[in-house]
Order: sequence, then C-alpha cells, then structure tokens
Amino acid sequence: MASFNPKVALQALVQMRVRRRPFVLSHGINARCNLRCPFCEYWRTPGPEMTSDEIFAMLDDARSFGIGVYNAWTAEPLLRPELPAILRHAKALGMVTSLITNGALLSERVGDLSCLDLLSVSVDGIGSYPEIRGAPLEPVLEGIRAARRAGHRVLINCVISRKNLGELAELVRLAEELGVLISFEPVHRAPGVVGEVWDDYTIGKADLPEYRRSIDGLIDIKRTGGPIINSITYLKMVRDQRRDFRCHAPGIVLSVASDGTVHACRVQKEPLGNASQGLASVWAASKRRREEIVRECGGCLFFGYVENSLLYDFVPEVLIHYRWI
Repeated sequence: MASFNPKVALQALVQMRVRRRPFVLSHGINARCNLRCPFCEYWRTPGPEMTSDEIFAMLDDARSFGIGVYNAWTAEPLLRPELPAILRHAKALGMVTSLITNGALLSERVGDLSCLDLLSVSVDGIGSYPEIRGAPLEPVLEGIRAARRAGHRVLINCVISRKNLGELAELVRLAEELGVLISFEPVHRAPGVVGEVWDDYTIGKADLPEYRRSIDGLIDIKRTGGPIINSITYLKMVRDQRRDFRCHAPGIVLSVASDGTVHACRVQKEPLGNASQGLASVWAASKRRREEIVRECGGCLFFGYVENSLLYDFVPEVLIHYRWI
C-alpha cells in the first residue's frame, strides 16, 4: 500500500484539484552525464545550465506557486557540485526532495544527500547491466548499500527492454536483498536514438511471448507482497502495451530543463516558456497549448505519469496498490 502523509496529500489535492496547478517540480539539474547509455538521449545534447542563484530563485518561485515536491534528475545530478546547497534550499522551503541518479557516483556523494527525502537509482539489469549502461554494476550496488546505511529510503527503477527480459524477477530479488523498493517501466524511444539502437532494445513480435510471461511474473510477485511499487493496473498496461488512461501529467508535474525551459512533460519538449519569466506567468500563458499537447499526444508509459494520472482520477486499485516511498 502507498505511504500516506495526510498533510502532503491534502496539499497536493488542493494544488491540483482546486488551484489547477502542478504539485511536483521535475528539474533537469544539469546537462551532463558520466554514462553513455545507448537508449538515452540526454547525454547526446549537453547544453546550458541554470546557475545556482537562478535555481534558488526558481525554487522560491515554485514554492510560492504551490509546488510541494522538488525532483532533481537528468542528466546526472550527482555531477553537480552545488547539489547539496540546492537540496538544502528546497528542503528549507518545506518541499519534499527527491533525486534520480544512475548511481555511479553514489558511494562518494552519499554524504551530500542529508537533505534528500527520496532516492531513486536506475538499475536495468544484472548480467545485462554492463551492456545496457556501459559500466559495471557493482559500484552502483555499493552506492545503494551506502545510501541504505545512511538511512535513505531507496527505489531502484528498471527500464524494461529486450536486453533484460529474463532478469526482471531476479531484479526484484535483488531489491529484497538490498532492502529497497523497485519500479518497472518499458523503454521509450527518444528522438535522438537511431533506428539500429532502438531495434536492439525494443520489444519485437518475436519477443512478445517472453515479454508477457515476464510481466505476468511481476504481477504475481506484486500480488504476493513483493517490493514492487507499480500498481497492477499499470503493470497490465505494460504487459498489453496499451495506454488505457487519461493523461494528467502536465497538470501534476512541472517539467523544467537544465536551461530553465518549461515543457509540458519529458516527452513533449515544445518550449512553453522559461522559469526566469515566473512559473505562474508561464503556466497561465501556456494553458491552451498544454491542453492541445495532451489531446495530440500519442502517449507514453512512463510510470510516474501513468500512475499519478490514475491516482488523479481516483482509480481504486491504484489508490490501494501503487506504493511509493
């Protein structure tokens, strides 16, 4: 069952349902990465980054706007030296702080995360990890262990591809051994990923029987109390490769790139404005276009967007079984 903080839940409900504003600020805290994952686009086009002072100003603005959660991610947040000060600023404003990392630098930087509430680490395989991420897995696991020793609540996230289909249940066992939670989502094609790479990672027709068996295995583990945070509703969508939900992502998550550009979401990257213009101003000016983007979008199955859209619509099974830390 999902963790429930009544105060935060009430704030989120008022912000999204009454004020009609997003509750989460998802911020690309830098434009650089220390890995070169073939299926990822973020390391391919590094660009400008907001200064620390600009980020502090954005956080102040976000809190005034009603934002309650600050999520630092992409390309690799642990490469940013000022990360502790940024997290400390968000925490001092009363925000819940979260971070998504590839974990390669986690062991050496775990001491900088004292103001972090939620830590998510990307682990897409065990035997397949070096091929998928182009780096060894053990330093990442050591980082997770160090984070657990430091008292952090940790989630590992697995992007499902044809490379790791045979390891999904094994990854759940790894999560249990580490004392962490785990989430799954299917690989999503990024515009910068060339056809040959995509063909190597995507689930083809020949892979479908194993793919469906693997997801059914996750559903069974979920039903028997395994540490999978995804809802059964979502896992069935992933298994059947269908998008049977109404997307509310732009109304839940405010997506800001490393240079301050505001987007509707991580898929639809049409610039809607810049954080320097004021979040309330960008939000008001982009209302019509955001609605058009949602209507025109072909959809995705990123679990954060799907699960939270289902929560927004009060889907009973998701309210009961989507488990977040």
